[in-house]
Amino acid sequence: MIKNMKYEKWQRQTALFLGSQTISLFGSSLVQYAIFWYLTLETQSGVIMTLSTIFGFLPTFFISPFAGVWADRYNRKRLIVLSDGITALSTLVLVLLFLAGQRSIWILLATSAIRAIGAGIQMPAVGAILPQIVPEKELTRINGLNGSIQAVVMLVSPMISGALYQFAPMEGIFMIDIVTAALAIAIMVFLLKVPTHEKASQEQVSNYLQDMKLGFRYIQNHAFIKRLFLYFSLAFLMAAPVSFLSPLQVARSFGDDVWRLTAIEIAFSIGMIGGGLWIASWGGFKNRIHSIAFAIGAMGLCTFGMGVIPNFWIYLFLMGLVGLVIPLLNAPSMTLLQEKVEEDFLGRVFGVQSMVASSMMPLGMLIFGPLADRMAIEILMAVSGVFLMVVAFFAIRDRVLLEAGKPEPSDTGKE
Repeated sequence: MIKNMKYEKWQRQTALFLGSQTISLFGSSLVQYAIFWYLTLETQSGVIMTLSTIFGFLPTFFISPFAGVWADRYNRKRLIVLSDGITALSTLVLVLLFLAGQRSIWILLATSAIRAIGAGIQMPAVGAILPQIVPEKELTRINGLNGSIQAVVMLVSPMISGALYQFAPMEGIFMIDIVTAALAIAIMVFLLKVPTHEKASQEQVSNYLQDMKLGFRYIQNHAFIKRLFLYFSLAFLMAAPVSFLSPLQVARSFGDDVWRLTAIEIAFSIGMIGGGLWIASWGGFKNRIHSIAFAIGAMGLCTFGMGVIPNFWIYLFLMGLVGLVIPLLNAPSMTLLQEKVEEDFLGRVFGVQSMVASSMMPLGMLIFGPLADRMAIEILMAVSGVFLMVVAFFAIRDRVLLEAGKPEPSDTGKE
């Protein structure tokens, strides 16, 4: 009876947490897409689009190591509430400025930067708080389910945002984000019960920089974390063409019909939804590194295929497969860190992971973007696909990672 009560409690807590994050993500996505549509249609400038990317990514990169320290020093639930509050406040200021007739492009870019700071604060805290709520044996399934929920939001939010953009004023769209953020904060504050983790409840004797150095030293002293981040960095770098250049490839090679560009986004999102449900129900291979390497290799094979197969419908199918295997990469890797990293260092480790995630794809675009104007994107797809398969080959043979990816003896016995 006691076990059942505890099981019901963690399920309820997890549902409340994921629900609050989904509500918050939905509102934020509506605003981000609305800003993107506005900048695109009002300026039609490649320079502004580049600046939008920089303002949307770089603040997350720079705040992440500090946010990781905060996630280990302070109450993680409060940090998540704070990040939602920062995002909502920036949106409220944007609403007031728009109502006052101030619609400068730089105001929108500055708002994107503030929102990116909020996201940078939130990501390490979210990654570190889940093990406080979810039993270890359920982490992979919950991480997969969370990825699937996020994919659904990312599928519907651009559609809804685009429809609202046609019929509603920008201020009205921005207000949705304020309402959803307030609702998410209310759920976190009044309904979600998460105890303060041990380090946050102690008196902090070291300063921020010392804690940050200790975090980097912790990663340096754990070979499996260093190698996991190395393979992740290489995979994200080589995934830049399939992530950012596929719309341009479709427009050049298959036609610039809007429905084709929409189709590849929908195929990718549906694939991610399916992949999240797949990993949530299956749990992945017993050794988590097998799941990660399989996902990178499959993504590489699909990317290579997208570079050599001239049929749009097969291209669309391969894009869906790329979406399908991404949760098989994300969920096991997040679970591996949540299981193996000491709780006092979880925030800092996830802070570094956020740095990797927010920097490698833009860095890849600095390489592949200019090349896309000098050669066929098909070549870039094929080459990056081969490199992804090479990364997978070395990952699956890395003994340090394979040892870290093994299930705990108690888990093996159950299976």
